[in-house]
Amino acid sequence: MTTGRSYTYKLFARNDFSAFWALFTDNLINLIVLSGICQFVFNMPADIVFGRIVPGAAVAILAGIAVYTWLAKHIAEKQGRDVTALPYGISTPVMFVYLFGVIGPIYWSTNDAMLAWQVGIGAGFIGGIVAGLGAIVGPWLKRVTPRAGMLGTLCGIALVFIGTVPLATIFEDPFIGFASMIIILWGLVGRHRLPFNIPAGLLALIVGTVVALGMGKASVSFEGVGVYLPIPYFGDLIAGIQHLFANPELFLVLVPVQIYNFIETMNNVESAEAAGDHYPVGLCQVTDGVGTMIGAVFGSPFPTTAYIGHPAYKRMGARSGYIIGVGLVIPFAAFFGLLAFLNNLIPVAAAAPVLVFVALSLVTNTAHSVKTDHIAAVTIAMMPHVSAFLVIKWGALAGALGALGATGMAQLGDAELTAALLQQGAHYEGHLALSQGAILTGLIWGAIVASVIDGDFRNAGGFALAAAVMSLVGVIHSASLHWPEFSGVAMGYLIAAAFLFIYPIFHKADETEKAENGSMDSQAPHLPAGE
Repeated sequence: MTTGRSYTYKLFARNDFSAFWALFTDNLINLIVLSGICQFVFNMPADIVFGRIVPGAAVAILAGIAVYTWLAKHIAEKQGRDVTALPYGISTPVMFVYLFGVIGPIYWSTNDAMLAWQVGIGAGFIGGIVAGLGAIVGPWLKRVTPRAGMLGTLCGIALVFIGTVPLATIFEDPFIGFASMIIILWGLVGRHRLPFNIPAGLLALIVGTVVALGMGKASVSFEGVGVYLPIPYFGDLIAGIQHLFANPELFLVLVPVQIYNFIETMNNVESAEAAGDHYPVGLCQVTDGVGTMIGAVFGSPFPTTAYIGHPAYKRMGARSGYIIGVGLVIPFAAFFGLLAFLNNLIPVAAAAPVLVFVALSLVTNTAHSVKTDHIAAVTIAMMPHVSAFLVIKWGALAGALGALGATGMAQLGDAELTAALLQQGAHYEGHLALSQGAILTGLIWGAIVASVIDGDFRNAGGFALAAAVMSLVGVIHSASLHWPEFSGVAMGYLIAAAFLFIYPIFHKADETEKAENGSMDSQAPHLPAGE
């Protein structure tokens, strides 16, 4: 093995080119989505969206990528081997929470797009502080949390939001989507060679875009192209922070989602470690928090984070060149208004297969990086995200009906509607509880199950007790933070914690019956031969 003294880490490798297109597409889709919602849902003028928000986000991405490039080089030369830099960008789940939990309510209550943006960047700045504080507890959480819990809850996000939703968009535009998808499956999933060794992500975008242009579903438009250099907005930032403190109920949305954000960073660092690259979780959490704060100063409300999907880029053989490329291209596109051009040119169905690949890679890597017994823990950690998806889509259905002019409808959460849904087999109340704080809930239940499987009952009981405390104050299983309330869910966690702490004391070791191979399959009944 090459020693650290003689080893020199090369930032760029041939495979960085393929990885670049995957990460670039991921960031590009986020920027396209957030700019579209701000412009067409919240009626923000183009000078705010493309002149402030997008350049600010680009500055945040550039700052974080600079740190993660340095960190990869430092660790590679310290360990004397190649490593893959952590991917970085805007946190997709948190982006939607900021859009519809912070910016949206301000706009809908005031019809003031400027104020909504100011509150957004104020929330982003405060949220960055909360995310950075995760470094205090992040390393300890990483030590006590089983890998199956951390990776399992990421798999839930990957399966539902990063995989299934893009796959649905592919089936909405099958001519475009399938043309791109088969190239991604061939080149990135199957890892077969393409003509002239062209990167699969690039070829998929080109083919999908050409098909879309031929069908009239894409266009070449230079509207919005210009120079939008980033500048700090201290006055607007202060105004936004003042409004936050004048309306403290917004912190009930802000604080829990930023707790999620620093846990997401922790999970993604664990994902990288499972793939063979070891990064300091505390430093990564500080980087994400500071990056978010820098973005807020320059006009972007949206938190940044170490991205999900490192194992996919590791598998592709990337080093640091792929994030350096994103750190150059995204700011260039943002500062010169090219995002609007790409928004018109590249159809979502052409880019979606790249996200499907990221989801497949994360789930597959998790299956290979946890003990076979812990697959049960991974599975239960994924389930709350299915509930989150259902609740979001039920809400979207209700909103669509209202937009079509339907009147006199019961609202989601009404007792009569909840009872009617239950009669039809739709357990709205249970799914709602699971959806609230889904990433924390998935992590907790994955950790509990993995700890029980390993016989570490004290650790399992600690997670159950922590869940009880969080339930009491509304961090999980509640729409907002509140004073302690002894709900049924909180009491359920207390009962589980009591059992896990007390019962093992009286449970004799010789009474423990565990299958020799330690797998759930050994408990299945055996059929007679021939059946």
